[in-house]
Amino acid sequence: MEAILQHFRKEEQPFIEMAASYVREVEDSYTPKLTGFLDPRQQFIIESIVRSARLSIAGSGAFADAERKRMLIYPDYFVPEPEDFQTKVFSVNYPSKFMTLKHKDVLGSLMSLGIDRSKFGDIRLQDDVVQFAAAEEMKDYLRANFTSIGKSNVRIEEVHSVDRLIECGDVYVEELHIVSSLRLDAVVASAVNCSRQKAASYIQNEKVKVNHAVRTQTSFELNELDMLSVRGGGRFKIVSIEGRTKKDKIRLMIGKLS
Repeated sequence: MEAILQHFRKEEQPFIEMAASYVREVEDSYTPKLTGFLDPRQQFIIESIVRSARLSIAGSGAFADAERKRMLIYPDYFVPEPEDFQTKVFSVNYPSKFMTLKHKDVLGSLMSLGIDRSKFGDIRLQDDVVQFAAAEEMKDYLRANFTSIGKSNVRIEEVHSVDRLIECGDVYVEELHIVSSLRLDAVVASAVNCSRQKAASYIQNEKVKVNHAVRTQTSFELNELDMLSVRGGGRFKIVSIEGRTKKDKIRLMIGKLS
């Protein structure tokens, strides 16, 4: 475990230990183990741990090209099927003539129900259609309790046809950046093309999120597959660390949401 922990952030240790316990459970019982919905960084971590244990892993978020996925850890005899991921997609019926929903509105209403973030996946919006993925075990609870967004009443229904699912409209344009370090202020400055001082101001004023959580430490270190959003500056993901230049700076492939 120590050999694994040294490659990740200290704050990621609880998730790493949980992932390691999943691996032990699969090894001991020789049966598959399904996680909740994980963000890309968590997927990267758990895949690294599973690979070192010589087990197999697959993921699904119900939507094609889903960002958040449930991961299935399984022994070599098992062949995963779509139903093994136990995910459902729901559409939200709301008075679209009188209101416009945003991603944060749907997310906020789901979180206000006391539902853990690992119980639901991507939220997608297209014109006046709103859909979200959720763990199958939450189906009855959501139908009974997810009845309003803001002051408006809503009703959800399960989407049974794959053809009705909203396709991902997110396109990330990749660009190579040369940065002095993986510190948050250095990467934000390069990504949004501003000064290091301006980037620090964004961070300290709670305008920067990493993996959907606000970060206020300029020295916070980023890593591969971290998702980064800067209020007013755009959304980015750390695609890969490409090594170092002759002057010992870091070559960083960053994707920007177009």
